[in-house]
Amino acid sequence: APVLISILLGASFSRYQVEDSVEHLLAPTHSLAKIERNLVDSLFPVNRSKHRLYSDLQTPGRYGRVIITSFRKANMLDQHHTDLILKLHSAVTRIQVQRPGFNYTFAHICILNNDKTCIVDDIVHVLEELKAARSSNRTNFAITYPITHLKDGREVYNGHQLGGVTVHSKDRVKSAEAIQLTYYLQAINSLNDMVAEKWESIFCDTVELFQKSNRKVKMYPFTSSSLKEDFQKTSRVSERYLITSLVLVVTLAILCCSMQDCVRSKPWLGLLGLLTVTLATLTAAGIINLTGGKYNSTFLGIPFVMLGHGLYGTFEMLSSWRKTREDQHVKERTAAVFADSMLSFSLTTAMYLVTFGIGASPFTNIEAARIFCCNSCIAIFFNYLYVLSFYGSSLVFTGYIENNYQHSIFCRKVPKPEVLQEKPAWYRFLLTARFSEDTDDSEETNTYESHLLVWFLKRYYCDWITNTYVKPFVVLFYLVYISFALMGYLQVSEGSDLSNIVATATRTIEYTTAQQKYFSNYSPVIGFYIYESIEYWNTSVQEDVLEYTKGFVRISWFESYLNYLRKLNISTGLPKKNFTDMLRNSFLKTPQFAHFSEDIIFSKKYNNEVDVVASRMFLVAKTMETKREELYDLLETLRKLSLTSKVKFIVFNPSFVYMDRYASSVGAPLQNSCISALFLLFFSAFLVADSLINVWLTLTVASVEFGVIGFMTLWKVELDCISVLCLIYGINYTIDNCAPLLSTFVLGKEFTRTKWVKNALEVHGVAILQSYLCYIVGLIPLAAVPSNLTRTLFRCLFLIALVTFFHCFAILPVILTFLPPSKKKRKEKKNPENREEIECVEMVDMDSTRVVDQITTV
Repeated sequence: APVLISILLGASFSRYQVEDSVEHLLAPTHSLAKIERNLVDSLFPVNRSKHRLYSDLQTPGRYGRVIITSFRKANMLDQHHTDLILKLHSAVTRIQVQRPGFNYTFAHICILNNDKTCIVDDIVHVLEELKAARSSNRTNFAITYPITHLKDGREVYNGHQLGGVTVHSKDRVKSAEAIQLTYYLQAINSLNDMVAEKWESIFCDTVELFQKSNRKVKMYPFTSSSLKEDFQKTSRVSERYLITSLVLVVTLAILCCSMQDCVRSKPWLGLLGLLTVTLATLTAAGIINLTGGKYNSTFLGIPFVMLGHGLYGTFEMLSSWRKTREDQHVKERTAAVFADSMLSFSLTTAMYLVTFGIGASPFTNIEAARIFCCNSCIAIFFNYLYVLSFYGSSLVFTGYIENNYQHSIFCRKVPKPEVLQEKPAWYRFLLTARFSEDTDDSEETNTYESHLLVWFLKRYYCDWITNTYVKPFVVLFYLVYISFALMGYLQVSEGSDLSNIVATATRTIEYTTAQQKYFSNYSPVIGFYIYESIEYWNTSVQEDVLEYTKGFVRISWFESYLNYLRKLNISTGLPKKNFTDMLRNSFLKTPQFAHFSEDIIFSKKYNNEVDVVASRMFLVAKTMETKREELYDLLETLRKLSLTSKVKFIVFNPSFVYMDRYASSVGAPLQNSCISALFLLFFSAFLVADSLINVWLTLTVASVEFGVIGFMTLWKVELDCISVLCLIYGINYTIDNCAPLLSTFVLGKEFTRTKWVKNALEVHGVAILQSYLCYIVGLIPLAAVPSNLTRTLFRCLFLIALVTFFHCFAILPVILTFLPPSKKKRKEKKNPENREEIECVEMVDMDSTRVVDQITTV
């Protein structure tokens, strides 16, 4: 049934869809910046500010962008490079997009200026004037930074178009190491958007082809589609690495379940355990696909979530099978396995469902995290059902094979030892097995102790880790671990940079690196929007408005006009009607304010009175190399200022949508999951036999999570969507591995603490070690994937597995030997009157091949 269900649901992959909107996935769902964007769009529906700014002030839209620099840090304003850049500009404007019946050029799809010409960056005009000045041998032409003047008298901003600038006195540009050009496109309907998207693709090809013929310069193209394409590229570049990971896990899972005894070896169970996990993951993916869900690259982490949980559950069942008596019937052995292992597996599965279920709830403000948790919940639920049914049935089949003394791989009857003596050495090696009659009644050895991991733990490791001379070093090592974890924890940073979730060898990474290197002096243009009708003619209001923008590079005719009014000294006492009429007429008559009408919205009232409804100006902050952190602080500062200021205003830039409340949004799933996990542990404390189990479990989870957060920070992993999802998984992974170990120790009575520590390691250590080895081997190929997303995934998951393993096999075995709960050190003497009567019943199999003594207590 699990196989059929998985095949039916998995067939839906022939029509799976990929999520196109990165903003939908990674921007906070309930964001104040999105509300501000809607307000800005309603106030200023036409956004032609791009004619004088490097800006995406309201919506990013469609665009093509390129940074041109030199390998030798040459001056890009010299004659050779100026001609080269203008030649590139000419090639870009001649790009054609072929459609049935018409060829679209840049002139057909560009954003138009007021004079119906294409808006291009002012740096192009600067370069053209510079070229003309050189042609006429004029030496008085000067470029200033970050604001310069054109020959027509216009004042233009070039802070985001000239990079790596060296200046003389009075801000005159001496040289510039990089120049950035931007081409804005219209996307007003579906056809226009499709043509613009195709133009962007041809734009990148054109730039790359141009660079091949001019190898002395380096060009970094970037478009509005680059982030989406590079985000999904992670899935494509990961394919062969994931296949390698699967092969390695299959190989090691088979080896971990194998032993020299060909009857008791269980290689098929190792393979079938991995198949169980695969079927559950495929079923969940099919359900998500059929319900309208869309695939995205964050789903690459789900197989590893399933691998850690599913394989440990199957290995724990196999470990319980080794503890059963071989002279029992298969049904009794299977019942003992389920009674021994499925209770803990059920509780850990419930913990997964609760923690990831909280993450999949509407409380999660990041859509990518919510979808990931939802898919993980479905996969874990079906994995539990498939372990009960599919893997349980597989265990029964291998149990019958073992009882009939059949070969664990070839299912052939294993001959008696006397028959094997007549066979060749290689044949005897392949069919090596211990028969029950070979063991004397006086021997109490377990036939499964020949398994390498069982033998290693029982004979060597358990005695070594509980040795009196080893314990101080383990405690010292734990103190060092806590110290480094604390050092990293105090340096945790929020990762709202979108380049952290894309493949590495992509346009996004190359462009972002160049942009950060050459153009980090100034932040992106921030729109300062006043959305109320204020007394612009009042001097105090003018002072208030300019005071709020103090410390910024202000690039707006609005500010110029306020200064203009003050200089004319007409502000004081001027009636409102006369002021607004004069303001409106100035826009129509004064060439200086030709574009001013975009920054002021007028509204007519009765008696033809004109009122100013809203206005805006543009601000650019001076930033350093840590631009994103400074921009985030700037956003928070301006938000607080808008709440206390006399003038009602908002600030907006499209990048604010990703940064707005990012810290609280991305950390919310982890906080909610931790709270739900603690609540579940507290509630289950009344159900378990000893509440100390949950106390120790809570302390262990806290220690592991603290260490992982600290060490991932030291490993240069920021707190972003991917790392938070890994931390949620880390809670469950720790409980998965530590809960059975702690339960066995705490519930043990009599003997000493050391004795029960050894017993807990012997009972559960093999399953932990097997799942850990398979998990680590599966993670290793992930480290080689050329993607920042998988790099974060690998580092977080590797740290979770390593720190949990360190706690299971070192910290807990040592600390539990001298901390509560205490044990009775002597057995209580039994009353000689309470003797047990037994009867021996001879049991003969149907084929009369085996005779065993069944000992039953009466």
